[in-house]
Amino acid sequence: MITEAIILAGGLGTRLRDAVPELPKCMAPVNGKPFIHYVISHFQQQGITDIVFALGYKSDAFDSYLSSLSINYKLSIEDEPLGTGGAIKLACGIATSANVIVTNGDTLYKANIAALSAFHTTKNADCTICLKPMQQFDRYGVVHINETQRITSFKEKQFYESGYINAGLYALNREQFLSEALPQKFSFEKDYMEALFSQRNMFGNVQDEYFIDIGIPEDYARAQKKLA
Repeated sequence: MITEAIILAGGLGTRLRDAVPELPKCMAPVNGKPFIHYVISHFQQQGITDIVFALGYKSDAFDSYLSSLSINYKLSIEDEPLGTGGAIKLACGIATSANVIVTNGDTLYKANIAALSAFHTTKNADCTICLKPMQQFDRYGVVHINETQRITSFKEKQFYESGYINAGLYALNREQFLSEALPQKFSFEKDYMEALFSQRNMFGNVQDEYFIDIGIPEDYARAQKKLA
């Protein structure tokens, strides 16, 4: 069972700026609590005991909230934007477990972490992407897998009648990832997963669980109702 997680919380949140002008996206208040509170609470319920927070933009906005947490945590702070890949790479240097869970702090996906961990280790995966089945959508690209759940392709955003989306939750072999010849600044999605999936052990673990991404004002408003 993987018990250490990295939460990406350094995003600028430009699309949410009108609704939450002064805060990093994942600190946007939802029913009196920062959105990231719901992500952390789910992780704690799922057996995560240690978290590395990958911070950047307005990292001081997290200080008082993080000091109130009853969980072991460390901070990984970017001096400049490193992209999702650079942020994960920096945080992986601070994490200590052989495998870690990685998630976006502005996305709540109530996946079963024990099931994801077991799948990831059984497959001896370098990276396992948690996949959410969706119907009639155009905001996300889709991920294709074969009968062994190995990733076979990534498709761009367009309208899909149905498909599996990357839900922004991963199990990652930390040591293997740190051994990759990756630059300081890069996209985890484009420059690691999409560039290397055919050469690495990358799998998709399908879980049809509650999912919400507050990246746009409409979904941020929806979160206020759903997480009441």
